[in-house]
Amino acid sequence: MFSYRFRWVLRFGVVVFTLCAVPCFSAFAQGPSFALPGPSVESSALVSVAPVPASSEHKFWDKKNRALFAAVAALSVADFAVTRANLQSGGKEMNPMARFFGSSTSGLAANFAGETAGVIGLGYFFHKTGHHKLERIVSLVNIGASGAAVSYGFAHR
Repeated sequence: MFSYRFRWVLRFGVVVFTLCAVPCFSAFAQGPSFALPGPSVESSALVSVAPVPASSEHKFWDKKNRALFAAVAALSVADFAVTRANLQSGGKEMNPMARFFGSSTSGLAANFAGETAGVIGLGYFFHKTGHHKLERIVSLVNIGASGAAVSYGFAHR
């Protein structure tokens, strides 16, 4: 029985890790490119190449953010379902912030909906202030934390 649960939790953890690691590589690829020091090449009068500005500006609701926010929402729903099931079967809420809301199903749903809205709002704040890497990292951290919470909840049913 224990080995079956352990294998199931391990497989689920690998799936969550894979879902978190795949968008992570593209999230860190937004930085400016730096030229290596070396001999300087001057442009001739015949060929004039304007330098391309290193702009990482993108729309807030691009494909990557939509995918990240969908994953945040999906794992938040899964965390809600597992937490609710564990609380109804006599379990204890481990998150001290969510313990206040855990006395009712509607309070617990409001907690997880607020968490999802907070992640999207913080991502939007970082987008507007020009911190595009942090914009995506907020979602990735929340995905990892929610995935760990769901795994822990399944393991301790």
